[in-house]
Amino acid sequence: MNRIAVRLASALALAFAVALPAPAQAPAGAATARASLDVLKGSWVRPDGGYTIAIRGIGPDGRLDAMYFNPGQLPFATAQAGHDGSRVRAFFELRAGGYGGSTYELTYDPADDRLKGVYFQAVARQRFEVAFVRKPMAGAK
Repeated sequence: MNRIAVRLASALALAFAVALPAPAQAPAGAATARASLDVLKGSWVRPDGGYTIAIRGIGPDGRLDAMYFNPGQLPFATAQAGHDGSRVRAFFELRAGGYGGSTYELTYDPADDRLKGVYFQAVARQRFEVAFVRKPMAGAK
């Protein structure tokens, strides 16, 4: 290898080493925190309109594999979960389908098994208090 290639390879190796923490560096409660975000998985429906958020998975960084239905399927530009103290929170942003940056800022309520929070309708520049209830799985009684 020439010197430039060696320097480039070294720089890339260093960048990856800095950007990706070793598993041993994870905080002591990381597994518990990650597990608590799993409560968000499933389909959530807004009783006041039938709008649905389907959460299929949660990445190690809190990124949600989620989709919005009204009634057609729309992708989220951003779907992220995390903790605010002991509370589980989720943030969603829509840019497709005429939503122009509308957002949901939701908190999980374990007592009611609901997601509650504020919907910001960007086009009309209005905020609404909303709640989502967990949609029963097909075949569940």
